[in-house]
Amino acid sequence: MLNPATPEFLDTLRDKLPEAAFRMAGPEHLEEPRGRYRGQGLLLAPGSTQEVATILKACHAARIGVVPHGGGTGLVGGQVMQGGVAPVILSLARMNAIREVYPSENVMVAEAGAILADVQQAARGAGRMFPLSLASEGSARIGGLLSTNAGGLNVLRYGNARAQCLGLEVVTAQGEVWHGLTRLYKDNTGYDLRDLMIGAEGTLGIITAAALRMAPVPAASGTALLQVASPRAALDLLALARDRVGDNVTAFELMHRQGPEFLIEAGLEARVPLDPLPEWMVLVELGLPEGLAPEESLAAIFEAAVERGISEDGVIASSQAQAEALWAVRETIPEANRRIGSISSHDISVPLSALPDFIAQGGPMLRALGDVRINCFGHLGDGNLHYNVFPPKGRDRGEYEDIRPRVKEIVHDLAHAFGGSVSAEHGIGRLKVGELERYGDPVKLAMMRAIKAALDPSGILNPGAVLRG
Repeated sequence: MLNPATPEFLDTLRDKLPEAAFRMAGPEHLEEPRGRYRGQGLLLAPGSTQEVATILKACHAARIGVVPHGGGTGLVGGQVMQGGVAPVILSLARMNAIREVYPSENVMVAEAGAILADVQQAARGAGRMFPLSLASEGSARIGGLLSTNAGGLNVLRYGNARAQCLGLEVVTAQGEVWHGLTRLYKDNTGYDLRDLMIGAEGTLGIITAAALRMAPVPAASGTALLQVASPRAALDLLALARDRVGDNVTAFELMHRQGPEFLIEAGLEARVPLDPLPEWMVLVELGLPEGLAPEESLAAIFEAAVERGISEDGVIASSQAQAEALWAVRETIPEANRRIGSISSHDISVPLSALPDFIAQGGPMLRALGDVRINCFGHLGDGNLHYNVFPPKGRDRGEYEDIRPRVKEIVHDLAHAFGGSVSAEHGIGRLKVGELERYGDPVKLAMMRAIKAALDPSGILNPGAVLRG
């Protein structure tokens, strides 16, 4: 049984923490982007790893829950605690330093509160790149991205957040510090605690800093938006592109026409430069080494796709501005979704070869429930779809609350039936605890609970997230 965080408890820390650590919780700490959860709690904002340790030691002794808070961009409620007793909200925003950059090692060390865009800028300053890229990079913070094992646009080539991390600094539930900030690419000394903490959503420890892998900047990059006849044709195009340029396909994003139509409906400026608007299209990005011309490679891929009946239309960016305009279409779709308001949103993955069948079967099953629109888009190259269901134009999502559970059930059942996952890159949070119990392997769940009990026996770390409290 946990105890509530109270002003009196915070007063016991005033002689141990600087005044800057005591702040009022604002809407950014108590709400999540989709508006489905409203949290509670008292805010503490430590400025160092030792201050985090001090807070956790006190919370452990008092049996007070701790909800870590990064940029607040999570979409599954992992950063807000709506029910139960009020926790301490632990904001890592003050711990935002880039501690060290080692260009010759392709490594930098950043604190958990560092914003992703600032990490990317630090890498560029060293003549490198940090390849993790997603729409919320202007506010998402490194600790949260690692804690949720975030994906994003470049997973196809560079992997997700886990693949970008060499070592971690972590504070345990008991307030002890694990100094695991290794910069080694090979360290085979026992259990990999780094991988245990990444993706744990703050339920096993609080990440305070990370040693991050940087990558060489491609000598040249190119972007194209190509019409495809179907999702299966999109997979054929991916295979064709890989046959031509190997692992130099940086991104491969599938979009249904509903997404660009939503941009118009929501009054957003990004537009698809193809007329008529295709039913299906793919945004392709190549990052090539010196000596190869991306525009020529993309043109050759398109010509081969036309010959094979995979594509009939497309546009290849001839400047950085044109490439950015094409990417704006893909990156603005989530904002259009937010403005229109979904009945139910889903972050699923299925094996690549099963994607076309999933899409073909999912639409009729959902439309049998009523008049709905489906915006299907996402990272086709790694099997991750954002498969979101909306009311018809002119109707409000609130009118469809009665079918929302069934919509989610249909999508998740179908993904599971195809050997997929109900959470590809957003995590479990509090939103999908029931889904993890329903679809998760029982032995895996038992192992997870055993690990949680061993590392956080009092259950103070992000109570109710990932595993039911």
